[in-house]
Amino acid sequence: MVFQLDDELWFPNPTLADEDGCLAIGGDLSVDRLLLAYQHGIFPWFSFRDQQEPVWYCPHQRFVIFPKEIHVSHSMRTLLNKNLYKFSINRDFEHVIEQCSRLRIEEDGAWLGEDMIKAYTELHRQGFAASIEVWDQEEKLVGGLYGVNIGKAFFGESMFSLVPNGSKMALIFLATTFVEMGGVLIDCQLETAHLKSMGGRFITYEEYMRLISDQ
Repeated sequence: MVFQLDDELWFPNPTLADEDGCLAIGGDLSVDRLLLAYQHGIFPWFSFRDQQEPVWYCPHQRFVIFPKEIHVSHSMRTLLNKNLYKFSINRDFEHVIEQCSRLRIEEDGAWLGEDMIKAYTELHRQGFAASIEVWDQEEKLVGGLYGVNIGKAFFGESMFSLVPNGSKMALIFLATTFVEMGGVLIDCQLETAHLKSMGGRFITYEEYMRLISDQ
């Protein structure tokens, strides 16, 4: 069953999501609703060209990376040791989210449209969303990622690469920095071969909620 949201600030019990994780439709992308969603493992994901209202998901099995378990391959270590790239946090959030959108905007089902960009930029402005940037020697942005950061959990939203391994370098920098900051969990939302190769694995929703609630 997929629930219909209204103007009130609420979500149904996340465990009632269907087999694909779809839980609800409607509502808005306000800061308050987004924060309520992420605190319960819920996130918006919908094709902005095909769907007028937000669609909210909460998968029963959660694909995550524990920062301390990030897998750095020999080739990635070699690349990083060359010091060809510099890294930063929140230096250019707007450019990162724009690049994430631009590289996928023509794809069927593209979800990072104008409304989503505005919503997460406002989350960033209020201190709840963060970006990682990768810069080359000419100070050109060549990779990065962004997501929502609440307490000891980072909820990854999207990443991009303009050079080989640009997004991998951003994720490794996020994980190593997050460990130093006391972070315990990076939520990947969806399984990909790319993320699995870097240490991503499934945990139950119950364990997931225990970890993101233990602040």
